[in-house]
Amino acid sequence: MTAAPSASAAPPAAPPKFIFVTGGVVSSLGKGIAAASLGRLLVERGLSVTMMKFDPYLNVDPGTMSPFQHGEVFVTDDGAETDLDLGHYERFVDRSLSQANNVTTGRIYLNVISKERRGEYLGSTVQVIPHITDEIKGAMKRIAPGNDVVIVEIGGTVGDIESLPFLEAIRQFRHEVGKANAMFVHLTLVPWIAAAGEVKTKPTQHSVRELMEIGIQPDFLICRAERPLSDDVKRKIALFCNVEFGSVIESVDVPSIYEIPLSFHEQGFDTRVVQRLGLQTPEPDLSTWQELVRRVVKPRARVRIAVVGKYTDYVDSYKSVQEALIHGGIGQDVGVDISWISSDRFTDGERARELLAGFDGLLVPGGFGVRGVEGMVEAIRAARETKLPYFGICLGMQTAIIEFARNVAGLDDSHSSEFAPECAHPVISLMESQQHVTDMGGTMRLGSYPCRLTPDTHAREAYGKDEVSERHRHRYEVSNRYRDLLQRHGLRLSGLSPDGSLVEIVELADHPWFLGCQFHPELKSRPTRPHPLFAGFVGAAARHAGARDGASNGTGAAHTSALEPATADRSN
Repeated sequence: MTAAPSASAAPPAAPPKFIFVTGGVVSSLGKGIAAASLGRLLVERGLSVTMMKFDPYLNVDPGTMSPFQHGEVFVTDDGAETDLDLGHYERFVDRSLSQANNVTTGRIYLNVISKERRGEYLGSTVQVIPHITDEIKGAMKRIAPGNDVVIVEIGGTVGDIESLPFLEAIRQFRHEVGKANAMFVHLTLVPWIAAAGEVKTKPTQHSVRELMEIGIQPDFLICRAERPLSDDVKRKIALFCNVEFGSVIESVDVPSIYEIPLSFHEQGFDTRVVQRLGLQTPEPDLSTWQELVRRVVKPRARVRIAVVGKYTDYVDSYKSVQEALIHGGIGQDVGVDISWISSDRFTDGERARELLAGFDGLLVPGGFGVRGVEGMVEAIRAARETKLPYFGICLGMQTAIIEFARNVAGLDDSHSSEFAPECAHPVISLMESQQHVTDMGGTMRLGSYPCRLTPDTHAREAYGKDEVSERHRHRYEVSNRYRDLLQRHGLRLSGLSPDGSLVEIVELADHPWFLGCQFHPELKSRPTRPHPLFAGFVGAAARHAGARDGASNGTGAAHTSALEPATADRSN
């Protein structure tokens, strides 16, 4: 006979709720930011939220894709190369995600075919339904435990043949878990037609109709538009798309993406979502987020930063760098005006000084391949010689080492063995662990690794701690053969791997702010917790701007007294 449960036994945990975000009409409408903004509002209500992105392309991950096609590759702590939308997710919901949070069609098919080869389907004919759709549903279930809400974004647009298995999977999924535990949000375009002088709702109507043809009725519509939508337009959309009037949410162009959660909340989006899912939560306190937005949109001071890189024609290639610079200014109430300049334009030293005149800081980000490297070297030399604050990330650190070796240490034929294998002084060389790697995908030094900081350095001052963990994505490193020589000429090794074998951070002691790091600090920066190195760099740029402005009026005063490099706990 089974004993009756104890009266004091804890009630069973509530099942996690799922929110599926789809898009229609055209791509690049901002599904990722919309999903992340909703996630932020739910976090502010005290809910545990995780997010997931399904990408419909056949690549196993975006690690081998061109930045011009795909934008940046966002790297997680566990070493996954993922879609850039995971960066938006992490920045908005303020939690670290993993490889399980970004799944491509390629990975789904790879898993299914591997199971078939192992005989796990017991002789069944392997088909899209049920095997592919079951694998998709399994990926969602694996990340759900421990979370109140799982927000799942489906990449691409409704009507794309590549997205059909994912849409079918989420249709099945809601049927299985019940309408009380899952809902659909569809983001679509409501264009303004200048010739007609009005917005048009037909694209939205057709997009929703196509979604309904495959069995999905949206619970909410997010309407991307250039200008606010009238109530009449919203009522028309609600009527023709079979949703409630209050469930038509406008998403109008705004100066900063961090304003979107506030706009959604003002329209009652999060309130309706928790009611629809039966979640009991307090009203969110958005005062901190409101102040954050104020500092982005109307800061007390501004600095000009030049980002000199290889992919500047497509800014999404450096999306996390862009956001981390903005974050660096938030804590100090400093706005950051970014100019994206192709390194190919820096043809010589004189040209470099001309291009950097009027800027308060130079940042050289990561990249691969030899194109533009010599221009980076010229830009870095100009920053070093003119005392312009400099921040180099990954390739930006390596090119700083090349410049220093050539122009300070006197090693004329210095380069990276990646770009000039026959050079006399390969101050940057292939890592020992990479010597015999042949496959391109997922084989770099990826993910979080510890770094020990040297006392009395800019890096140690910025972090405020002795050891940190940062995310990496590289194959080449500073050659240990040249470490002593470079240090004798004034290069300071301010961060090393715990065993001392890898150089992680370098800086110049006789420069206001000249720092390079082998890792990618931008990947861990959040608007609520700016990364210390970005905060330190923006602070140095603000002091540079203040000194320049002061010199022009004879005062030498800085913009504000609150511009010291910030410190923060980066354990997360």
